[in-house]
Formats: sequence, structure tokens, C-alpha cells
Amino acid sequence: MIAMKKILMGAGLLALAMTAEAQDINFSQFYELPMLRNPALAGTFRGDIRGTAAFRSQWGSVTTPFKTASLGTELRLGAGANSDNYFAVGMQLTQDVAGDSRLSRTQALPVLAFHKSLNGETDTYLSAGFIGGWVQQRFDAAALTFSDQFVNGAYSPTNPTRQRLPASNVTYMDAGAGITFSSVLGYDVRYYAGVALFHFNQPKVAFDAASDIRLNQKLMINAGLSAPTSDLDRVILYGDLFFQGGHRQFQGGAMYRHGLFEADDDYGVALSLGGFYRWGDAVVPVVKLDYYNWGVGLTYDMNVSKLTKASTLRGGFELTVQYRNFLNVRSSSANKVRCPVSL
Repeated sequence: MIAMKKILMGAGLLALAMTAEAQDINFSQFYELPMLRNPALAGTFRGDIRGTAAFRSQWGSVTTPFKTASLGTELRLGAGANSDNYFAVGMQLTQDVAGDSRLSRTQALPVLAFHKSLNGETDTYLSAGFIGGWVQQRFDAAALTFSDQFVNGAYSPTNPTRQRLPASNVTYMDAGAGITFSSVLGYDVRYYAGVALFHFNQPKVAFDAASDIRLNQKLMINAGLSAPTSDLDRVILYGDLFFQGGHRQFQGGAMYRHGLFEADDDYGVALSLGGFYRWGDAVVPVVKLDYYNWGVGLTYDMNVSKLTKASTLRGGFELTVQYRNFLNVRSSSANKVRCPVSL
């Protein structure tokens, strides 16, 4: 029974790889990985540098765990000594490994964004960003198991198979772009809204060079809002809606942030609790601790999709670690207006 399960899983993952219909990489703490949401969100934080690492493991209760890792770095650069405009450069690295065949996708995507100040008094910005770079997909053909490798009811990896496999590695260029508008209302109510188009070049992604299978474009709509409820407390909302290849998905939710100690406008010690929902897929409770320059977030996906009978609500956990700070340089944004997107 175990061997048959591996056959079905391996065949399914190989079919997935050969048709290139795998989902884009997505995290439950999507709000902590802004460049994967919209490249125009790069650099939207209080500070000069930010680095965010994320690790996700899911479906361990059903099959071989699907594991995803990410590292994003951002640097803010002032556009001039007397200007509230600024640039942001960044790099988004991700790797996703799925199932027995170790179907993987590795991305190295540089990011460039420009933030135009429309009103310095209300921290109003119009931002535009571009993301583009290299993607490698591969799978481990030696890890696959096929039915004709069973001889007289016994399986051996040395038994030959008549299955014809394509090349196990493909590399292509990918690109996306986006815009956002952000501002402040009333007493420090910060908000933003944006739209981004990923894979606008529709890269050819099939392992078989003879197949003209291309990655569908993905349109994403992003929004966020942060409103104070007291001097130390805030309610924070995030939401994404995206469309790709005839499919659509929504994810969103809220957190309540309680400041335990405020050393600066956005730096101090705070605890956040909340929950998110990925439509038709998972309910995601979240806890986050901000400790001065550091932030640590933890979520657990409670699966509510059609896989519930197999997963018994167990989807997977996700951990994020973030660091941000100012630099001791003349172009530092320490004395500039706060960017409102840093909710």
C-alpha cells in the first residue's frame, strides 16, 4: 500500500511538473513578504535596510512535506537631500521543494522601486516597482517509482522502466511590475492599495523543450490598513485578491497589535495576535512578537479544503524572522517622513 501511494504521488507530481501548472509560491504571512505581493511595496518600511526570512512546511500529515524557504532584502535610497522621494532596491530569493520527486523551483529576482511623494504632510506616495530575474525548475527522476518496476509483486529501483521522461531541469526568465498608492487619514490611520501583474512575459516553463507551455499571467490586487485604538494599540488589516489562468483566490485577515514598550514611532516591543483566511483552503491563526529591530511571526494553517478528511485540519506551520534598521549615512531616511505602508 505504501509503495502504491508513492507511485501515485510520484506520477502526480511528475505530471504537475511536465504541464507546469504548479501554483506560484505563496505564504500565509504574505504581508511580511511584500516583493512577492507587489514590487512597488519594496522599501515601504521605516528604516534604511530590511531583511526577511521565511520557512514553511505543509502537508506533512498527508504525504512528504512540501517545504518553502524565502529570503528578501531591501535597501532604501534617498532621491535627494531636500526630497521626500526615494528609491528602493531589493533581492527576493525563494525555493520550493514538493513531494517524493523533489519537484523544486528556485527564484532569484532583483527588485527596483521608486516612491514619489505627493504630499509630505500626509505621507502620501505613489509608488512603482519592477521585479525580474531567473527561475530554475527541476525534479529528481531517480526518486520516482513506476508500476513496471514491480516484478512478480516485488519492487526494485534497479528494475528498468519503459516510461519516457523529459529533461529534469529547465531555466527561464520571469518578470512583473506594480503600482501602489499610500497615505494617512485623520489621526494616524495608515492605508495603501495597489495592483501588480506578474509573469507578464509569460515564460516558457515546460520540461519538454518541444512543448510550448507558458506560465499564465497573474494579476494581484493588494490592500492594507492600520488604525490606532489607543496610544499603544492598533488594528491592522491585510488583503490580497489574485487572478491567474481562469482561477482566483482571496486571502486576508486582521491582527491586533499591543505595544508593550514604545522606544520610537515604530520601534519597540509589541505583541500581535490575529487570524487570516485563505478562501476555500485554510484558517490561519497568527502570533507575532516585535522586539526593537527584530520581528518574529508564527502561523499554522488549519486546512478546511477538500483534503480535510486526509489532513484532519493539519496543513502546516510557517515561521518568519525580520530585521530592520537605519544606517549611519548621510542619505539615511531616519529624519524623513514615515512611509505609511509600514503598518
